[in-house]
Amino acid sequence: MGLFDAIRGEFIDIIEWTDDSRDTIVWRFPRHDNEIKMGAQLTVRASQIAVFVNEGRVADVFAPGMYTLETRNIPILSTLKGWKHGFDSPFKAEVYFVNTRRFSDFKWGTQNPVMVRDPEFGPVRLRAFGGYSVRVIDPPLFIGELVGTDPQFRTEEVEGYLRQMIVGRLGSALATAARDVPVLDLAIHQHDLGQRMSQALTQDMASVGLEIPDFNVESITLPPEVEKALDKRTQMGVLGDLDQYTKFQTASAIGDAAETPGSGMGEAMGMGMGLAAAQQMAQNMNPQAQPQQAPPQPAQAPAQPAAAPPPLPQAEWFVGVNGQQAGPFDVNALSQQVGGGSLTRDTLVWKAGMAQWTAAGQVPELSELFAATPPPMPPA
Repeated sequence: MGLFDAIRGEFIDIIEWTDDSRDTIVWRFPRHDNEIKMGAQLTVRASQIAVFVNEGRVADVFAPGMYTLETRNIPILSTLKGWKHGFDSPFKAEVYFVNTRRFSDFKWGTQNPVMVRDPEFGPVRLRAFGGYSVRVIDPPLFIGELVGTDPQFRTEEVEGYLRQMIVGRLGSALATAARDVPVLDLAIHQHDLGQRMSQALTQDMASVGLEIPDFNVESITLPPEVEKALDKRTQMGVLGDLDQYTKFQTASAIGDAAETPGSGMGEAMGMGMGLAAAQQMAQNMNPQAQPQQAPPQPAQAPAQPAAAPPPLPQAEWFVGVNGQQAGPFDVNALSQQVGGGSLTRDTLVWKAGMAQWTAAGQVPELSELFAATPPPMPPA
């Protein structure tokens, strides 16, 4: 190699990146202290962005296309370098290619269960998992915040950071969803939950130049003991009448045991059927030996009438005699007093339930006592 060939080898005239991986987000062009020739060809393929960095400061950004590097299409770098009147000599700068396609191979899951309050079950622990995608929307910001001087920034380097952001957001999202929707109905709202998570995470990631275009909730699960209890509850609902189900299970078990060789159930059933058949044949061959029908039983004596219930207790009456209370008396005692003349129609009487003392002649219950009693004689 001649001297001029060695000098030409120190100048870079083609800058491009052919991505042969599936997990590289940012790739730095390997300059190896060589200088970029003014007029070099820059090729930026689809889903790529080229970012020129000069001494740690982001300079010019190139969208997909083919460019011939000149001072007019690298104005920021020209300003940083101080090229005020044009420049044709080689220069040094770092070139980063940023992959702007959607990386969709990210997975997420709750390492610890999330406690939520369900209106039907009360406090419940939930676990969830799924997948999401990531895309760079601001390459200069992304390089400045996360990549730095890393020559090859892969998805695994940002996955841990994203997982922490997701777990921090997921707890409040699940709690909010469970507050509005019962836990048993969360499955039909997984898509809405994923969209809310995507919007919230995109707002959080905007500060580092990323977005979360897709967030999928594949499953939301309850603790195993709660799932077992729900299975029992479902079985009871499917079975319906437990009494009929128990009878059916018993009959099925007897049938299965009878068909199982060596179980003893088949032999017992066979012996019973054989014995019944032998008895029937014996009765057919010797009809006289058949047992006589038992004579009819005499008619039972008519049942004795039920004893009459005890009489209800009679009311107790109090009588006012000369301003004094006397009693209590039953109706028979009052009848005797009427006959003796000590109880008249004007005598005040009272019993429980009456509002006040009343003349005996005005009480409907005692009016019969005075029916056969003549009124008092008029004065002579």
